[in-house]
Amino acid sequence: LNSTDALDPVYKSEEPDVFIAERLFSSSLVAVVAAASPRTLRIEHFKKGTEICRYSYGDRVRAVRMNRARLVVCLEESLYIHNIRDMKVIHTIRDTPPNPSGLLALSTDSSNCYLAYPGHSHTGELQIFDCLNLASRVIIPAHEGQLAALQFSPSGQRIATASVKGTVIRVFSCHDGAKLYELRRGLKRTASIYSLSFSPCGSFLACSSNTETVHVFRLDEGMASDNHVLAGSPPQDDGWFGYINTAITASSAYLPTTVTETLLQGRAFASVHLTQTGNRTICALAMIRRSLRLLVCSSDGYLHLYSLDQAEGGDCSLIRQFLLGEELVVPGLVSEVGEEEERPDYSETVKNRNKGEMTADSERFHEMSSASESPQIGRASCRERV
Repeated sequence: LNSTDALDPVYKSEEPDVFIAERLFSSSLVAVVAAASPRTLRIEHFKKGTEICRYSYGDRVRAVRMNRARLVVCLEESLYIHNIRDMKVIHTIRDTPPNPSGLLALSTDSSNCYLAYPGHSHTGELQIFDCLNLASRVIIPAHEGQLAALQFSPSGQRIATASVKGTVIRVFSCHDGAKLYELRRGLKRTASIYSLSFSPCGSFLACSSNTETVHVFRLDEGMASDNHVLAGSPPQDDGWFGYINTAITASSAYLPTTVTETLLQGRAFASVHLTQTGNRTICALAMIRRSLRLLVCSSDGYLHLYSLDQAEGGDCSLIRQFLLGEELVVPGLVSEVGEEEERPDYSETVKNRNKGEMTADSERFHEMSSASESPQIGRASCRERV
């Protein structure tokens, strides 16, 4: 998305029943899994129409995540970590709790290359794994109920979690597992959390669910808990509300813990009220032409773009909506792909999944390595686009 005026098509595929299509940031590399071969992962250069490599696993692929250092394949009870430059399997995490939905998160920051996945089949235990040093980082008892959503901050230093109950969102430190924020999505009404998304600067967190409301929380530094017990409270000098917060904090020793925590949980800073409910939604916060925008994509095929007032919050206004199901015409696609008979045949699958072997030649291996290199740009800001 380069503007709010148009949705520019980049690529179109005629392959049917693709249920995983994970792109490496804005590069031309995409990981694809189709229903015809649910155990096979293909890495493709979609602009050239070439297949770089493919791997087969012992079970259906549930999810794929990648950054510029690692590619992680999630099966129901195991995780395979590949070095993305040569696609060799460098580590395998076996006998993980059953994860049929493929719930996991991989930090986009390669320097804090952390992997998060459920650590228990009945409780909300969260495992943080260091994919660079190939060692467990920290185990976090995030929720009483099972985990439903995970998302790392852009820096990889924090992770947001939600449980199947869906009333509370928590943000933890990936360094020591300390709880930094506790955010209240609702008091009594449970919800199925579909997605969590940090803003590029990490100061805002969006949440979508099966309810009609998409919430945006502001993660002010003053909200972070110093003692990591009661997080989500507003800054102490925030006028009358700050006075009330101070009073609640002072009386915390006399009030039941559940009451105190509920009163001090952070509330939504901004929100969107959808016109339709029941659709599965995915939300994202993105910088578009120097402005922070809230994007909501729903299973009915629409992408909605909303404004977000970073100073006042409140209701977000709809800027534009796009129908993703419309026929896309990609300029120059045929000339980029080339003739069908010129494409190499990579139909042979990898037999030894523990020793990942490249099926592409040296030229495509170079393409894989080049795409995984970090661009020379600074970290994005919610105030200024870089």
